[in-house]
Amino acid sequence: MTKNEGKIDRTLRVIAGIVLLSLVFIGPQSLWGLIGIVPLATGLLGNCPLYTILGINTCPLKS
Repeated sequence: MTKNEGKIDRTLRVIAGIVLLSLVFIGPQSLWGLIGIVPLATGLLGNCPLYTILGINTCPLKS
């Protein structure tokens, strides 16, 4: 699986995923916070399936 996310993109996804997951435990305590699993997983793996479909690549080229 090739990486198609850059460092900043991955960091923002992990942070957003953690924030959304925290909504399950604190705040409104809604199960909608489980949607945070998606950005957290894609941020940790470094590959976004939607980026692959759309042909987007934020990962810098290796020289």
